[in-house]
Amino acid sequence: MSHRNIVLGAAALAVAVPTAALTEGGDEKALDHIVVEGSRLGQTLPETGSSVTVITAANIAALGFGFVLDAVGLAPGVTINSNGSFGGVASVRIRGAGSEQTLVLLDGVPVNDPSAPGGGFNFARLDAANIERIEILKGAQSTFWGTDAIGGVVSITTKRQEKELGGSGFGEYGSFDTFRGGASVGRANDRGEARFGFTSTESGGISKADERNGNPEEDPYRARTLFARGGWLLGPNARLDAGAQWSEADTAFDSYSPEGQGSIADGDEDDETTEFTGHLRLSWPWFDGRLANAASIGYANIERQSLAGGLPTFTADGERRILRYQGTFAVDEQNTLAFGAEREETAANGDRASLDGYFALYEVKPVQALVLTAGWRVDEHRQFDTEAAGRLAAAWAPNDSVTLRASWGQGFKAPTIFQRTFFCCGASEPNAGLRAERSVSFDAGINWRAVNGQVTVGATYFEQRTEDQIDFSFVIGGYENIARVESRGVEIAGRYRMTDWLTLGVEYAYIDARQGTGEPLARLPKHSGDVAVTFTPDGPFSGTVLLRHNGTEPALNGATLGSWTRVDIVGAYVLSESLALFGRIENLFDRAYQQVLGYGTPGLSGSLGLRLRY
Repeated sequence: MSHRNIVLGAAALAVAVPTAALTEGGDEKALDHIVVEGSRLGQTLPETGSSVTVITAANIAALGFGFVLDAVGLAPGVTINSNGSFGGVASVRIRGAGSEQTLVLLDGVPVNDPSAPGGGFNFARLDAANIERIEILKGAQSTFWGTDAIGGVVSITTKRQEKELGGSGFGEYGSFDTFRGGASVGRANDRGEARFGFTSTESGGISKADERNGNPEEDPYRARTLFARGGWLLGPNARLDAGAQWSEADTAFDSYSPEGQGSIADGDEDDETTEFTGHLRLSWPWFDGRLANAASIGYANIERQSLAGGLPTFTADGERRILRYQGTFAVDEQNTLAFGAEREETAANGDRASLDGYFALYEVKPVQALVLTAGWRVDEHRQFDTEAAGRLAAAWAPNDSVTLRASWGQGFKAPTIFQRTFFCCGASEPNAGLRAERSVSFDAGINWRAVNGQVTVGATYFEQRTEDQIDFSFVIGGYENIARVESRGVEIAGRYRMTDWLTLGVEYAYIDARQGTGEPLARLPKHSGDVAVTFTPDGPFSGTVLLRHNGTEPALNGATLGSWTRVDIVGAYVLSESLALFGRIENLFDRAYQQVLGYGTPGLSGSLGLRLRY
């Protein structure tokens, strides 16, 4: 099937299952009962003083997102930088903080890459088919989660089996000779549940280096993921949960070229990556259920190999182990205390580090509809000073229509193994005086919902300051604490149900982030946002049109990337209770743009597929 025929077929479908808003300003009644796992106190969204965006599996399916990166990029205040589609390297920045200052959790296990220089997570390969929910907690969250949570936390939860016996499968084919498919099967009863599945993606791809700069060579991509998750009751009260996910990916890259835009041009390079994440969690109550205990073991491993002309040029291995205990004690109906301890061990290319953390959180509800939260955490690291982080938050709902919230928090990021061990350029040893990065953040917001529920609006103002930021220095031939960053901005989200079958969703963010010198941060637009129009008429058809806008932004070398606006259409036609046809058109008006200088993005493209549930 030709590229043109695929796009025309998707255009003929031109419909989508309905989408709920992704943010605090979204479908409030549907989200009011969601428990924010990232809060570590079992708080619902209205009780959480933090600024939180929740993205559900329904959101992901409705908008046809194949990868977590696409879904996360719609949250206000979140910026995506991707060096080419179909694999590559994709980073997520929250409110201007660096991608390595965002902690990523998969079922509670930190999956940031210990072998990467900055310790960030590459979102380019994480398939969305097995994802139940994504929570984006904005602002410093180190009191809850320790190191790396300077800008915020992206907490990803995988799916559990709910039906007694059931499964699902899907397959789609699209532009650039792209196939994506997967299946899952599971069983559940009153004693427990288990679920297994896989996904696979293969694509001929496009050139990583922008084709408009004379780079016609296509860079293919291939990835596979296997996953399993289960839970079992051990007696009348205790429960054991376990999960694992394994993936491998082969991504073609282009080469360094000092003459190319962004120093990139067509070349014969590949990156092979294998990742594994697993967890085991035991939970049990004491004191007639007033004290809930949870002990867990988590493990994450990544192996990367780069090749040029088929020959290895670089390898990196990283692994992370975490031991965690948390107790949550219900003192009474108004007071809750949570406390715990963690030990995290990381390794990269033979070097190791460990971090021991201890935390306490207190929630009080002094009057009806007012929730106050305070927390304190201490982390001990053998290679640098002890770090402490505090947090205060409040949420107040004076009536059924309004919720006010505010939070203040501290964050820190320990130097990575690479930063502590690398030196060059005449230096005889690494910098032994490297300190942890530190941050302070504040935000305040309001959510308003009309009595009839037709209109919901949320607005948040935030400020964040990061000091002792680590960067490479040619002067000392290693890493040192030389940078400072300040950011402030506004996030707005709204939803208007115009009729029973037509809904409008709007999200916008303004971020002013600057270095200590006063210069704006690179790869960060001041203005960004999206508009979604959802059609849900009676019958088998429904549809969503999504418009995304990204403002101008400075590049690393002093250049400026122009603003861009992209329109996508996602669709589905229900054939029966268990079978649906779906289609997607991306970049409807064939807009040429770059997210990273020198790297191209797909033009007009589309896909068609079938989804089965039983």
